[in-house]
Amino acid sequence: LQKLIHLLQATDDPLIQEQALITLSNSAAFSVNQDIIRNLDGLSIIGGMLSDCIPKVKEKALNALNNLSMNIKNQEEIQVYITQVCRNVESAPLNSDLQLAGLRLLTNMSVTSDYHHKMINSIPCCFHLLSEGTERTQIQVLKVLVNLSANPAMTRHLLRAQV
Repeated sequence: LQKLIHLLQATDDPLIQEQALITLSNSAAFSVNQDIIRNLDGLSIIGGMLSDCIPKVKEKALNALNNLSMNIKNQEEIQVYITQVCRNVESAPLNSDLQLAGLRLLTNMSVTSDYHHKMINSIPCCFHLLSEGTERTQIQVLKVLVNLSANPAMTRHLLRAQV
């Protein structure tokens, strides 16, 4: 894991970055690895990949963060990327793998109400995706909206959103 994280930092080759991110994402399926990746500063390194200009690299970084977000301590670190993830979802091509990867991460990050306030500005986008997206996109958006709607503090924002 340490070598993969160092490899992510050391290379600019998108194909190598994708493969390293896929391997880290798969490794994050095991809870012990989630802690190791966090302790190796892997969350910030993977999070840094969200600003990459290559969509496939962003997508693989989102997938890795999604798997890593199953851990409360990891969520505390990943939450700093929520606004950027929301922007990626909004700017990604409609129904793209990149958009779905961002929505999956937002779903996990919205299970508790701790970070709902960081998603308020993306509520109109969610309704747009619900209207325009394919069934896969709609299902993922609904998961985010259901999580947000479980928080009474979000009621006003959900009802006032421009659709």
